[in-house]
Amino acid sequence: MSQEVNHVYFVPGMAADVSIFEYIKLPKDKFTSQTLPWKIPYKNESITDYAKRMCEDIEHKNCILIGVSFGGVMVQEMRKYLNVKKLIVISSVKNKHELPTRMKIARKTKAYKLLPTAIVSKIDNWEKLAFGDFAKKRAAMYQKYLSISDKRYLDWAIEKMVCWDQERTPDELIHIHGDKDIVFPITNIKNCITVDGGTHVMIVNRARWFNKHLPEIISDN
Repeated sequence: MSQEVNHVYFVPGMAADVSIFEYIKLPKDKFTSQTLPWKIPYKNESITDYAKRMCEDIEHKNCILIGVSFGGVMVQEMRKYLNVKKLIVISSVKNKHELPTRMKIARKTKAYKLLPTAIVSKIDNWEKLAFGDFAKKRAAMYQKYLSISDKRYLDWAIEKMVCWDQERTPDELIHIHGDKDIVFPITNIKNCITVDGGTHVMIVNRARWFNKHLPEIISDN
């Protein structure tokens, strides 16, 4: 009797390319893996309508959705229009109450509208802005993986992240979070699987942890 294959769809973090998942390797006899790249939003597009467009690329019913950071927010919006087997967020938040204080303030004051996304979108070489070997390596990593530089997308994504209004966490959601995450500090996060030493970019630099544990997390009932 053939074993059931789980269809896994990955959504990257804000402005990130799907290549952030290049080191994630799930057993091919049990899983198929597909990545969902970001789309350029329409003018004044709601996060609801955008999520529906992202769902158009889902080819399988009863799939597993996995999202990183803002991608974790997006998969939670997408699951409203899909039958999903598992919903997993990584380095993300499950509701607006888990957002850090600085984002809550930015929402209240609309300070996010002042971010210089037009300048950021035109930076071609992040390494030129970095000092020291470690900083240059980190900058090179950002340049490699943060490839979505369209100003319309950046403005839209920042606003939708800061102003995300979800009150209640989906019952079936599984949250994986690093205890060294400085974007979404773990002090604000409840009910998660904690990765010791995990940072906000642990999907890249802690890929071995995910390759070891994701299959059992997905398969666990």
